Amino acid sequence: MAELTPEPTPTVRVVLADDDTLVRTGLRLILGGDRSIEIVGEAADGLEATELVLRLRPDVVLMDIRMPRRDGLAALEAIRAATSDVKVVVLTTFDTDDLVLTALRRGAAGFLLKDTAPADLVAAVHLAAEGRSTLSPSVTDQLVAAVARQPDDTRRQDARRRLAGLTAREHDVALAVGRGLSNAEIAAELFMGVATVKTHIGRLFDKLGTENRVQIAICVHDAEVAG
Repeated sequence: MAELTPEPTPTVRVVLADDDTLVRTGLRLILGGDRSIEIVGEAADGLEATELVLRLRPDVVLMDIRMPRRDGLAALEAIRAATSDVKVVVLTTFDTDDLVLTALRRGAAGFLLKDTAPADLVAAVHLAAEGRSTLSPSVTDQLVAAVARQPDDTRRQDARRRLAGLTAREHDVALAVGRGLSNAEIAAELFMGVATVKTHIGRLFDKLGTENRVQIAICVHDAEVAG
């Protein structure tokens, strides 16, 4: 019998955008240890990052928020306006920063703390390239706290209206996503198959007008803010 040759793992093309040279060097060393990740460019400010991304069209951008000339949020908006194919992951120290919430609401694929463990950083890049995002329970707690400090009746009402259009099962899945559970954890808790969970989450994207799990979680938290 002929030996089957496994298909090669697709290469994930990444651009690093951070005004700190040491941070970029560290990221390059960490990601460079994975042969399926290729660093195709680096930028030291938001304007350079935008131009580089639109020229190179990488799969994933690791984007610092606070950068000169054009900050990461403005760069994110410019990139999202030009293409939906490039996944932008925000890099931050996450000091319950309002800019992080804004970035996630505007379509960031997620965010990473700058002290993220190397293995988790590599995994997050691959997840972003696949169109997925991760939201750990610890980060969820910080998002809840940040949202709770800035109640907004219009936003709350809009989130509740969007959730009201869900079926009971979809609502349960949305709440679980809001708690930071993985697909496997949701499946175990709600007694359904992982494939069924994935189907429900796909429907949530459509019904809630969201693009990733982080935005689902924020919608849930917006709706639950006490008014």
